[in-house]
Amino acid sequence: MRKIVNGLSAALAAGTAVLVAVAGSASPALAAAGTPGSAGLGDRLYPLLGNGGYDVQNYNLTLKYPAKNPTQAVTGNVVITAKATQNLSRFDLDFGGQSVANVWVNGKAAGFRRSGDELVITPAHYLPKGKTFKVYVGGFTATPTSASALEPEGFVSTADGTVLAGQPNTSHELFPSNDHPRDKATYTITLTTPQGWIGVANGKHVRDTRKAGYVSSTYRESKPMASELVQVVAGDFVVKNRAAVGGVPVRDVVPRRLAASLLDKAKVERSQIAWMTKKVGKYPFENYGSLVIDADLGFALETQTLSLYDTGIFNYPAYTRNPVMTHELAHQWFGDSVAPKSWSDVWQNEGHATWYELLYAADTKTFKKYTGFSSRDAYFKAVYQLANQWRAQYGPVARPKSSKSVWDVFNPNVYSGGALVLYALQQKIGDKKFQKLERTWVSKYRGKSPSTQDFIKLASKVSGQNLNSFLTKWLYGKKVPPMPKHSSWKPTGASSQAFGAGETSVITPAQHERPAQG
Repeated sequence: MRKIVNGLSAALAAGTAVLVAVAGSASPALAAAGTPGSAGLGDRLYPLLGNGGYDVQNYNLTLKYPAKNPTQAVTGNVVITAKATQNLSRFDLDFGGQSVANVWVNGKAAGFRRSGDELVITPAHYLPKGKTFKVYVGGFTATPTSASALEPEGFVSTADGTVLAGQPNTSHELFPSNDHPRDKATYTITLTTPQGWIGVANGKHVRDTRKAGYVSSTYRESKPMASELVQVVAGDFVVKNRAAVGGVPVRDVVPRRLAASLLDKAKVERSQIAWMTKKVGKYPFENYGSLVIDADLGFALETQTLSLYDTGIFNYPAYTRNPVMTHELAHQWFGDSVAPKSWSDVWQNEGHATWYELLYAADTKTFKKYTGFSSRDAYFKAVYQLANQWRAQYGPVARPKSSKSVWDVFNPNVYSGGALVLYALQQKIGDKKFQKLERTWVSKYRGKSPSTQDFIKLASKVSGQNLNSFLTKWLYGKKVPPMPKHSSWKPTGASSQAFGAGETSVITPAQHERPAQG
């Protein structure tokens, strides 16, 4: 459950499938040429997440919700269009659902077996390097878990329906995928629900069709998207379409029974879109909006084009809620459009989103109420004092120690500590070049998954300085380096409890997405 405390301890803690589904569990003869793709991309924190040997281009995902029951199993099919990056005799998909009925590759039945969360597929013939192929996984099933669980990532149920909270490694609990942000793809998603329920997914609404008491709603996300950012919500919800902001349509999704209270609070996102585009440039996707669920997730999540919140966050006062919403909006640039190459690079997401969250609070003159500090400088000084403690506990900013728990990866040192790195960089190169770097980063790598090394190289190029040593120490050092222009700042190693200056219960950058558990 969410843990909220006072003061600084709070402030710092394509194409429709037309294949005929028949049994495909019988293994065909092993291809004479080619080698198996790896079961995992070798991510330091999640070694078996993602898979090698191919690059996904598009997902065509269909899900059916049989009844108006948030805890029911759903059934689905997915057509994956991919390109082989080697001569491929066998390959894996990530899948943690209950069952799979059949698998086809290029129109022919393929052998398949389960090995933990790996769906191991052997096509009838090897797949040549550089060639596109199609995989059809039919009749898979998945059952949601409770949204009030200690770590409620994945496919979760609420009082009004189900949602997906797949970051960092659980979208494959719902559907087969190459579940790593390094392999982004476009998506067509069709959700079939009983009449009276609705289905909403990422991107633009394409069509609704009605048949035999069910409604099938199709959405198209035409911009590259990581699987951990997929959103599929189905249940007794309503959609509120708002006027576009700078050409960006806005839509919000909330439980029908809570619409009167929630929709009015969500409308601030329109002014926030205008604010963010002035800071970093054009919004990168087709549309934007908020999805609010009646549950105690304990975090918010930047699912692409439709950020996810729980009612707990929406019950916060505006001076707390609005910066949190800006954090999730900022992720559409930093984390969604520009995704991390590996999960060790997650500071790129969270450090940047925290930076703009705090900047928004300052610009809207709510900073002291939100954080308990008089200024951003005062806030970052306090973070700096904690930097060595955090590095010892969680690891360097760009090298979290562990993925044993999701809280080990999404820790205070990638949120506030990541923002502190950006503060140090701004002090080093000046605000004008820093702003140019931010705009260049989201423009150059739009739709891609760059690494921390890519950020260091770009910062050096934009600033005209060799920043390799400077940023390497800040991002990978066991001890925090001296703060430029603030030689008097010293890391104290003191507990954050010692800095409790705020008088209101606020959530912090490190807490509103991944709160400390206790």
